[in-house]
Amino acid sequence: MISVFEHPWLGGLFGDDEAAALWSPEAQLDHFRAFEAALARALEQSGLVPSGHGAVAASVIETADIDLQGLARGTGTDGLPIPNLVKQLRAVAGDYRAAVHTGATSQDVMDTALSLTLKALTDLLQLRLKELDATLGGLTQTQGTNALIGRTRMQAALPITAGDRLASWRQPLASHVAALEGLRPQVERLQLGGAVGTRGDFGEEGPQIAAQIAKELTLIDGPVWHTDRSGVAAYAGCLSLITGSLGKIGQDVALMAQQGIDDVTLTVGGGSSAMPHKSNPVLAELLMTLARFNATQLSGVHHALVHEQERSGAAWMLEWMILPQMSVTTARALTASQALCAQIRAVGKA
Repeated sequence: MISVFEHPWLGGLFGDDEAAALWSPEAQLDHFRAFEAALARALEQSGLVPSGHGAVAASVIETADIDLQGLARGTGTDGLPIPNLVKQLRAVAGDYRAAVHTGATSQDVMDTALSLTLKALTDLLQLRLKELDATLGGLTQTQGTNALIGRTRMQAALPITAGDRLASWRQPLASHVAALEGLRPQVERLQLGGAVGTRGDFGEEGPQIAAQIAKELTLIDGPVWHTDRSGVAAYAGCLSLITGSLGKIGQDVALMAQQGIDDVTLTVGGGSSAMPHKSNPVLAELLMTLARFNATQLSGVHHALVHEQERSGAAWMLEWMILPQMSVTTARALTASQALCAQIRAVGKA
């Protein structure tokens, strides 16, 4: 394995199983099925396929065995998995195949799956942000009145309290929760545009079909966003802001833990193979690394804003490469922050 997130031992530092599961092949295939089944039912409801055909097709879609190797081969040929998936589903649907994928395009399926993924990711990140805020609140109660020397430009400045330092760590967290909530309308959106983004194959039934699918998937119905990736880019920006705030915590703790400074006491640290007397602030260092990683990935998502004409393959592929890694990075930064705070025995001098 090349990725540090799933690596046999590096994954112990960088990995986050709960966040990774949201992007797993199983989860994405479930989202593909959910879209296709909802579309089949909506086609029947709108009268575009015979009565009963949509329900049967939806049942087939939800239960069919999918050849994952076939999806891999198809992706290698077509540049994405949906054409092969649709071929497999239509073969199983038989006489009801007209209710499978009719009027939709591959991007509708994959972008809707992305929306469902980001919806679940937002739930996870908001929960962890709130938990971290509560943990820092607890540290403030027990350590907040302790004395510290404030430092500006890494030089001793004037006296502050541990509570002042902790407040600077805690302050952005509620804003990040609110920012994620504010992004929901931009990223939890149904994608249903058809071949060139006009819903042309649905005729006058397009709005009704879109509304029904959105309701079934608990997504927002709105304009087609095949080439408008601003919501995706804004979400990636929020991920980078979150890890940036957590990286500041890591940087502070690493500096505070230096021998001779001793502004924070940690219960445990990382060991050294050559210097057994050392106790390295591994989680603090990890937070800095994760912040810098997301910052560098963000530019790639901004490059993916440039979609030519009615659909881009090149820009779209960048999102597939980058967003899952940024998501896992952010989720891991939150668990690492929580674990680091749990290691803090004292901040400042009582």
